Amino acid sequence: MKFGKLDFNDATKHPELVAQVTNEAVEKYNLNDTLVSEIDASLADTTAFCEAYDIGLDVSANCVVVEAKRADKTWYAACLILATNRADINGVVRRQLDARKVSFAPMDIATSLTKMEYGGITPIGLPDDWQLIVDKAITQKKHVIIGSGIRGSKILVPGNIFVSLPNTTILDITKKEVQ
Repeated sequence: MKFGKLDFNDATKHPELVAQVTNEAVEKYNLNDTLVSEIDASLADTTAFCEAYDIGLDVSANCVVVEAKRADKTWYAACLILATNRADINGVVRRQLDARKVSFAPMDIATSLTKMEYGGITPIGLPDDWQLIVDKAITQKKHVIIGSGIRGSKILVPGNIFVSLPNTTILDITKKEVQ
């Protein structure tokens, strides 16, 4: 399938183009609509990727790993939001996680726990006990482009595919700008 300047192909036939945990999740959850395309790893960051491959920011989604804390407990979760929006980490996400404090997880912790490369972290293949909070706007898109677990490729999936993943909550997590 052609999308922007990229040709996407069945991810199950190209396991070398995704992180091992991503490949395992595609198989485990029967995510048969998952397509993958190789990209230049130096262009994996959202803005550079969208410009180079003629992809709209409105169909590109970012997966961020957050660190939640309450009392002596620390745990991790992930949020998926369109590149055109910002997640309300300290409001909606914090309340959803029932945490006192939520912040972006340090890069070394995020990559270690997910077994994915920084700049390629994807919701497909996250630890099963993590909560995944997906912005409602994503589920209304026909397709979205997300990371693949590595910087050298991107995944194209239907916007509603995330309900197939464990511990997923669909919420409006877009930060509202104060007027």
